[in-house]
Amino acid sequence: MKNIDPKTPIWRLTVEEFLEVSKNINSEKKYEFGLKGLAKMLGCSISKASEIKSSGVLDDAIIQNGNIIIIDKEKALALFAQK
Repeated sequence: MKNIDPKTPIWRLTVEEFLEVSKNINSEKKYEFGLKGLAKMLGCSISKASEIKSSGVLDDAIIQNGNIIIIDKEKALALFAQK
């Protein structure tokens, strides 16, 4: 990685430098939200994601308050692999 001065204006960066900086900013999310997020993460349908969630396999990776569901991706994938 090149040593880019943080005070350099964006318009002065080359495309290569900009992509390098933006790669660090756009790191992968740690959480997914809702049954759609769980389905996307597992590569299955929403109804199958709902079944998996209801089975209790992923309970340690899921935080739910009412209708809001937050899933820790790393933990959920580790628990799913143990199943």
